[in-house]
Amino acid sequence: MKNIKILWADDEIDLLKIHILFLEEKGYEVVTANNGDLAFELVEKEYFDIIFLDENMPGLSGLETLDLIKKTKPSIPVVMITKSEEEDIMDEAIGSKIADYLIKPVNPKQILLTIKKNVDTKRLITQKTTSAYQTEFSQLGMQINDTSNFNDWTEIYKKLVFWEVELERSNDNTMDEILLFQKDEANAAFVKFIKKNYISWFTNKTDKAPLLPHQLVKEKVFPLLKTHKTALIVIDNLRYDQWKVLQTVISEYYQTEEESLYSSILPTATQFARNAMFAGMMPLDIKKNYPQYWKEESEEGSKNLYEKELLQTQLDRFRLPYKMHYEKIANTQAGYRLLEKLNDILNNDLIAIVYNFVDMLSHARTEMDMIKELAQNEAAYRSLTLTWFEHSSLLEMFKELSTRDIRIVLTTDHGTIRTNTPIKVIGDKTITTNLRYKQGKSLNYKQKEVFEITNPQQIGLPTSNLSSRYIFACNKDFFAYPNNYNHYVKYYKDTFQHGGISLEEMLIPVITLKPKR
Repeated sequence: MKNIKILWADDEIDLLKIHILFLEEKGYEVVTANNGDLAFELVEKEYFDIIFLDENMPGLSGLETLDLIKKTKPSIPVVMITKSEEEDIMDEAIGSKIADYLIKPVNPKQILLTIKKNVDTKRLITQKTTSAYQTEFSQLGMQINDTSNFNDWTEIYKKLVFWEVELERSNDNTMDEILLFQKDEANAAFVKFIKKNYISWFTNKTDKAPLLPHQLVKEKVFPLLKTHKTALIVIDNLRYDQWKVLQTVISEYYQTEEESLYSSILPTATQFARNAMFAGMMPLDIKKNYPQYWKEESEEGSKNLYEKELLQTQLDRFRLPYKMHYEKIANTQAGYRLLEKLNDILNNDLIAIVYNFVDMLSHARTEMDMIKELAQNEAAYRSLTLTWFEHSSLLEMFKELSTRDIRIVLTTDHGTIRTNTPIKVIGDKTITTNLRYKQGKSLNYKQKEVFEITNPQQIGLPTSNLSSRYIFACNKDFFAYPNNYNHYVKYYKDTFQHGGISLEEMLIPVITLKPKR
């Protein structure tokens, strides 16, 4: 343990020897001062982990000393010790950013508790977090081996994300490799589960199938509309771990009524999953029933131009009389323009808003070295997402909606995974370009390395040719062509991609939020 150094300033410091001896016996180094001037001189010359400061000292008072210390060493926690319980003194001290305050007479255990709370907390939390994960490591391993259904996988993934975020907060890197190994182990087992069960979700129509995008609006949004105006907010490419860090901010304005994970469809890509969400039907059915709203992958331009129209068809199909407003936000200006016209928009029963920032962030990380540096690993990727959110029009939207008693369903269409391993695939010029899935009629690949769908209609997917098939990359794999292979691999390795099979891409959040009023 690092030797913690304490400064204690009190004009009656000689009377506190028993307290100082107690702390020294506990392994702390204590430096004393009997006035504010000396205390400030010591702070300028030496580093202290924490300062105990008597409020009522002759000469430079405790509050005046506090003000000087905070101007030069603002990060040092200062604990004010006072004889007075007068509210104005406490307000002034707290306003000056004290870490804590104690009322005289103090006892040694009070002092020790304050030190642990303000200095030792991070170390103690780190030790406890690391120890707790070490204890659960074996249990998680057994759960991964024993999974038999989708709900089991959601619980495992929630636990893995919990430990990932907790270990990150503790700043302890000793368990990083072990957790990464366990996540890889879980993903390998999850791929086997998907290969074994995915087709049956569509062909057997059993209750073993999870909630899928084409069922989400009907199951999660329509019931709320019976009693409340509702906002469906879709953050493209939002993973569960990113939701958990955003939740810390959103919880100031909204309470979570329901938090669950549902499954994206394959391919885990916007064209398929989000169109299915808004239409309330699988991509193959969209193409059959609304061919004017479906664009083939080979066609130029956006493949999600008709989300508003598809959502309206779903409302009409269920004969729901609700008025609906749809908006897609692709930049900051559009977000704030939406806020400006919010009063008019709220004349509708259902507000559907798509925010594209997180998806753009993952793509920018591939294209721009600066973004790759800022989001160099999973923790940094989460942090960058949080930083965006804290300064975004979306947060302002949450604040505004919370004052209007609007229910929110917050969700996404798919997640993303950081790719690592190239898989060679050969195809003709008609093969699709996505790195995590391919569609085409002339595909050459190793069957064991992919999830192969030879009859796409079985899983609700359209094809551009009768003999086309789909293959999906698994775990952290990505597809690379033999031509210019080394350049291609170098460019796309360690980038965030989606379209294939992994916990991060398929197990995605759907959250129901109620305003705190």
